[in-house]
Amino acid sequence: MKKVWAVYFSATKTTEKTVCTIAEALAHELGISWGKRDFTLPEARKEEYCFGEDDVVIMGTPVYAGRVPNVLLPFLGTVKGQGTKAVPVVLYGNRNFDDALAELRDILESQGFLCIGAAAFVGEHAFSGTLAAGRPDTEDLKAAKEFAASLGEKIKRGSLEGRISVPGRSPSPGYFKPKGPDGQPIDIRKVKPLVNDDCDDCGLCARICPMGSIRPDNVREYSGICIKCGACIKGCPKSARYYDDPDFLFHKKDLEEKLTERAKIGIWL
Repeated sequence: MKKVWAVYFSATKTTEKTVCTIAEALAHELGISWGKRDFTLPEARKEEYCFGEDDVVIMGTPVYAGRVPNVLLPFLGTVKGQGTKAVPVVLYGNRNFDDALAELRDILESQGFLCIGAAAFVGEHAFSGTLAAGRPDTEDLKAAKEFAASLGEKIKRGSLEGRISVPGRSPSPGYFKPKGPDGQPIDIRKVKPLVNDDCDDCGLCARICPMGSIRPDNVREYSGICIKCGACIKGCPKSARYYDDPDFLFHKKDLEEKLTERAKIGIWL
């Protein structure tokens, strides 16, 4: 092995923190260097990503509605491996990762990667400050380093045959569907944050939007879709962006009230 790569989409930095911790610790275990390939912003997804047989890729994505974010699927279908060892890692916000990990594993395998391990970690929810608040925390990052040590031992032993079995269905039959007060499914896909009078037009939200959907000349307008990743809301220094959609707010409150226990990390080797 020559290099470990942390490759990730991370709108609110939780996936980045986890994947980079694993990559750095694994590189230390193997006595080699490591690097980052961050494909969060639109321009980065126009680049070519190709890895060789002497690379190890720690591939991380958040979990949206129990799946790999569907807006990332076209890009992930262009990432190439050449017998490259890979570790799919998903970050979920205290509910469940459903089919996301199985889906990410299969995407990597279809692109020429050999998955030698897999993990589901927990990160603060994209649209909440109380769901998995502050995670990944010290305990999570300690587990990430221990996972890296186990990966390193596996690589050194050369015991890399056999398919990694993980929970979930792939292909997945669908996405998690939030429900309203009457128990019926609600559709919040077109809901977008609003902007209050505290906004000083600094333009940071437009620069960090992973979809490039916030107009830089008028940050109150959108030129594309909103995936509710939390980047603009959590990244705003003035706390000027917010939601007012009743269905969205009910769903958020419902999750916060029901999912109060500390969700568990899952690791598969």
